[in-house]
Amino acid sequence: MVYSFRPYLFVSPYSLYAVFLLGCLQIQLGVICSVGIWILSEAKLQAAQAHQTWKSPSELTKQVTTINPESAEQYSKPLPYRLKSTPILLAAPENFNPDLRLPPSLPEPPQNSSPPSLPEPPQNSSPPTTATEAKTPDAVLESIHTDYHYETDNFGQTNFFLEPTVQFRLRNGNKIFFKTGFNFFEQRGVESITNFPLQVGWQGKIGQVTLQTAAGVDVFNRLPTAFNLNVKVDAPISPPRVSSSGRLLSAVIISGNLEQGPYKSNARTLDNQITAWRFGPDLYWQIDRNTSLFSSLRLGSYNDGNSEVQSFSRLERKFGQFSLAANLFTWSYDRDLERTSGYFSPPDFLVYNGEVAWEGDIAQFLRCRLAANLGRQRLKGEFDNANTYQTRCTVKLSPSIEADLGYSFSNVRNQETGGSAYGGNSFTGQLRVKF
Repeated sequence: MVYSFRPYLFVSPYSLYAVFLLGCLQIQLGVICSVGIWILSEAKLQAAQAHQTWKSPSELTKQVTTINPESAEQYSKPLPYRLKSTPILLAAPENFNPDLRLPPSLPEPPQNSSPPSLPEPPQNSSPPTTATEAKTPDAVLESIHTDYHYETDNFGQTNFFLEPTVQFRLRNGNKIFFKTGFNFFEQRGVESITNFPLQVGWQGKIGQVTLQTAAGVDVFNRLPTAFNLNVKVDAPISPPRVSSSGRLLSAVIISGNLEQGPYKSNARTLDNQITAWRFGPDLYWQIDRNTSLFSSLRLGSYNDGNSEVQSFSRLERKFGQFSLAANLFTWSYDRDLERTSGYFSPPDFLVYNGEVAWEGDIAQFLRCRLAANLGRQRLKGEFDNANTYQTRCTVKLSPSIEADLGYSFSNVRNQETGGSAYGGNSFTGQLRVKF
């Protein structure tokens, strides 16, 4: 669950895809800056990639855009609580979904008339036994979310993630979830690695503060078992205002994040048994119904003695079905250990771009989003173009079942490539079943 920040982790071969078909059917710490887009007029509208993409806001504001530090990608997100932090290089407002839900309502008493009164029992006698009253279950299955990520690049790297999460709502309104899955990492010159994550999490409220915690183990086919930990605290700075239709009108929410676990960047990094602690704040500001600002800062400390600082900011404005956004990402490490430890550790990395996106209904059961990010990236003082193209569709299979399927291409780096151009592809998806 400790998915970190690392530019797009688009990986390579298709052997992973075959492994999945035949076998079974992280945000950042640095100084938060923001780029401004000034938006005129008022209309309606609405990334990062956890390993390399950008997405569009959903539950609170349905649109995301991301680049994954761990794989610089998306991600996604329509999470009910999303305790899981997928690798993201550039995160977006959609990656941040503070829990604004109301506490569960109590079941209403039956509306039938009261039964006829019984004659008073004789004194000193015990009352007659009546039928057992209906009792609220201690835990109710609420949803099952299955996340899918398949990333490749033109340097022979492939990362595959398939992780189902089962969520239960407790009688007091708190939630618990269980996550497992199958992950696969392949890279030239390294024996492939298979990973089975196991995790248990809890989410609850203390006053206006939402607390999310999760802990578990990562089991590998040829590496020692490793522990993982994730803690997130969301606190509203100003009371959220929501329209009668459920749309967020204004809010300021700050979050604190702490993550620890294996750095699932690529097969070589896992082979070197690299783990990391990451911590830092997030800020989400819904300025008005059409304008939002998201900023994130992450500090990281690795078991190989390295340290990092990451920051990401995104300002977005909606115009009907269209939106404009500006994104800024910075990333720096104390030492460049890519040759020895295997992970991209730039001493000076900067990505900035502008995004144009469209999102709308194609059919009653089908909603899609198209986005293009055009900008620049700077690595060790040298500038290059930084472009990302992404599409994502949501299919409503039934009132309780829906699925996301997305694809993105990006040339934002997630490794040192010398003079060679970098290109990464990412396929993402999520199947959601509500009960």
